[in-house]
Amino acid sequence: MTDDITAGSPAFDTSLPGDGYVGDPAVRAEWDNRYADRQQLWSGQPNGALVAEVAGLMPGRVLDVGCGEGADAVWLARGGWDVTALEVSGVALERAAGHARDAGVAVRWVHAALTEAALPPASFDLVSAQYPALLRTPDAAAERALLAAVAPGGVLLLVHHAGMDTQQAHDSGFDPADYVWPSMVAALLTDDWEVEVDEQRPRVAPDGGAAGAHHTDDLVLRARRLR
Repeated sequence: MTDDITAGSPAFDTSLPGDGYVGDPAVRAEWDNRYADRQQLWSGQPNGALVAEVAGLMPGRVLDVGCGEGADAVWLARGGWDVTALEVSGVALERAAGHARDAGVAVRWVHAALTEAALPPASFDLVSAQYPALLRTPDAAAERALLAAVAPGGVLLLVHHAGMDTQQAHDSGFDPADYVWPSMVAALLTDDWEVEVDEQRPRVAPDGGAAGAHHTDDLVLRARRLR
């Protein structure tokens, strides 16, 4: 579906991801198999909405939720950000770590689900979730984890494919009702947050990488935590 997924527990490493994943082995295997099926699943370029929305921000601590093969994480690190990148697939993390080494940048890798990772609360100046496959739960755990990670004064940037949330369940087993969409996160925002962007816009799709190439519009939610 995207670069992102939820399952696991944390394994921090700034060079090469370790094998500390202890989540649902079936979920990890599903995403490892998806990455293993292709030498490169994504374009290798940073997501267009991220590039556009980060342009005016002062670099600080950033959490890249569902980092995939690491293009966003590497781009952010090159821009002076202190990057923590989280991903469920060990195959993807190995590739991401290799790209970071090739680029000569340091990234803190976390092999975990967003909801299971032992991340320091309210400590990231930017939480970026680009097309995440975050599983929906009755207690809105993933939505609340995204919000909880943002530091006062920091920004949550959530980008997804427009129209996917209203699709019917696919024969392949994909059901949009199983996943978190920007509207669900927006519904949890309180007076402690200021919505800076909440819109649908044409997607700036990088060249290369087959996954997601047919999606033409993005949903972009950017919210700043006031306190």
